[in-house]
Amino acid sequence: MRPATFPVRPEPSRPPRRLIRCGWLITMDGAAGAVRDSEILVEGDRIAAVGHRLHATAEAVIDASRMIVMPGLVNMHLHTFQAGFRAVGSEWSAAGYFRHLYGNASTRFTPEDNFLGTYFGALNQLNQGVTTLFDYCHNIRSLEQAERSIDALEESGIRAVFALGRGIEAPERGGERPGARQLPRDWVSSLRRGRLGDDQARVTMALGIAGPHWSDWDTTLANFRLARDFGLISSSHVTRAHAEGQVPDGYDRLAALGLLGPSHNLVHCNRLSVIEIARLVETGASITTTNSNELHDYPGHPATWRVIQAGGLPSTGIDVEAMVSGDFWREMQTALLHARHEALVEARETPPSIPLRSRDALRWATEAGARALGMEGRIGKIAPGAKADIIMLRADDLNLLPVHDPILAVVEQAHSGNVDAVLVDGVLRKSGGALLDDQTLRTQRGRDLQASVARLVREAASTNQWRLQPDQPSSRTMHT
Repeated sequence: MRPATFPVRPEPSRPPRRLIRCGWLITMDGAAGAVRDSEILVEGDRIAAVGHRLHATAEAVIDASRMIVMPGLVNMHLHTFQAGFRAVGSEWSAAGYFRHLYGNASTRFTPEDNFLGTYFGALNQLNQGVTTLFDYCHNIRSLEQAERSIDALEESGIRAVFALGRGIEAPERGGERPGARQLPRDWVSSLRRGRLGDDQARVTMALGIAGPHWSDWDTTLANFRLARDFGLISSSHVTRAHAEGQVPDGYDRLAALGLLGPSHNLVHCNRLSVIEIARLVETGASITTTNSNELHDYPGHPATWRVIQAGGLPSTGIDVEAMVSGDFWREMQTALLHARHEALVEARETPPSIPLRSRDALRWATEAGARALGMEGRIGKIAPGAKADIIMLRADDLNLLPVHDPILAVVEQAHSGNVDAVLVDGVLRKSGGALLDDQTLRTQRGRDLQASVARLVREAASTNQWRLQPDQPSSRTMHT
């Protein structure tokens, strides 16, 4: 039974037939740019029509004449359960993250800790205009923990793909033991044949698996076959050079077995060459880069530009909010700036035109994620038949006014504070700059989150394997 203190909010009744009157409209549908004074007709959870002067009747009209209307963003990589530890590791190295958070504090999460972190992490993404989130939840030690994580995603109102990943045990209980990275088939079967069996639902399922960089061959093979057997997308971390992986030729072996293709997503690839990335792209696998986090503490440059050179379309993710900002607009801008810089350095001279355009980055944040999730045509664009996942930004905000080109404005200048309204599945989740959730409940859960994090820090500190830098003012607060 789920605790009564965390009631599951019922889904809203079927949304009204809506007509959105846009100032600027960015559709991301084909090669079209932005258009003025267009309209969008939404029926239920789908876009019914897009055009000028639709002359459609509607139960509700949204006046977005002073806004930039566009598809919701797709965040392809976030360890959402860690939201309560935002900025704690801002001065950690990667080793610090693995020692203090992933390898210690995270191992102490109860199902309710997972719920609270995931709930607030998902709400933050929704609030800033991310309508689809790939939640890489590699902190699951029981089915109950998975169920509560899914509860949080469902309650938040965001569209989400829950990537089930197996968590490790606390250091004093053995930490990460051999074979611990293999996902139990009964967990996968229970969720896939139960509440996450519908691939058309708002919250769907994937597997967050250890690939050959991080597990032995038998474990790797078992995880990939598990994803295939249950018809699931899978995702793996690729943060080492191939030669330093536990199975150096593992991805080539998977490709040869037909287990590496469009249903697999590779995250980072920051230490791979263009040639190595090209071999992955040729299989049809998708690649997600998390530029802020990779620049923060990973060796090697983010792979965005190399993925493009290899003929791929990179998608974008955040990764770890404990170390970098969860603002997806900032992440999109960072990805574009770094890829442009890489291209300019490689050219060795100033080219006559800039090597990557703003629209490219917007594709990484919309279309690429939709494609990686097998949802191309459903999300990532505004077109008849697509899901009504739509966001609206105030074009007259001081940091955007005046708008000369809305694509340049949203990619190069916008931030999450500009997002005025968010629809997911045709349901209005944010309006007038405020989320439409139960704010009393959110306040109570905020207190619960703070208590959860304080307890986790105490438990982690008891092993002498938790540390915040002594020069961080927050360290005194976190230890009280």
